[in-house]
Amino acid sequence: MTIYSLYIYDRHCACVYYQDWHRTKQPKRAGEGGGILNAVSQAVSPLTTDSAAPTPSGFSSPRNTLSSTSGLVVAVGEDPVTSLPNPTEHARSNTLPFDEEAKLVYGVVLSLRNMVKKISGRDEQFTSYRTSSYRLHLYETVSGYKFIMLSDAATDGLRFILRQIYNGPFLEYVVRNPLVPMDSRSQGVDNDYFRASLDRLVRGLSVFN
Repeated sequence: MTIYSLYIYDRHCACVYYQDWHRTKQPKRAGEGGGILNAVSQAVSPLTTDSAAPTPSGFSSPRNTLSSTSGLVVAVGEDPVTSLPNPTEHARSNTLPFDEEAKLVYGVVLSLRNMVKKISGRDEQFTSYRTSSYRLHLYETVSGYKFIMLSDAATDGLRFILRQIYNGPFLEYVVRNPLVPMDSRSQGVDNDYFRASLDRLVRGLSVFN
């Protein structure tokens, strides 16, 4: 059993935060103008002209997903620059850009939630669904934030973990932090303390490994 990734959406249906752990097939970076907010994740944000410069963030992923190689080799006595295939981009060639992936995840959750309410005929909540390869877990707050986690298919329900993330690191470092804009429409959750605290919490779970 293990945990793959976490998405957080605001009440405007925008993905404001993303983090992954044991995901084997990484999403492509979002395209320019794809609609993804700034600072959702350095690993999937659109590349900029200064993306190769060191970031001021003190937190680095142990899987080193926040950096990429250029795929350029300089050889003496040969052509000045020889372009080689980037292994990271090759591995991502058959995956969706992150902006499209985030929309699909939200669309699936929204459709299933509406279907559950219509079929049940009462106020019943949609909390998770399982496929042969993964399980999706959902926790929605009264303010409209949706915490969505993808885990191994054999994992039990993790809604209580998502509630713990909201009541712990999210309230502490995002909601109660005056420097973090809420409902920005242009900025994601850009807080190193939140990212590090969330990472410690998830890695400490018995289902993580």
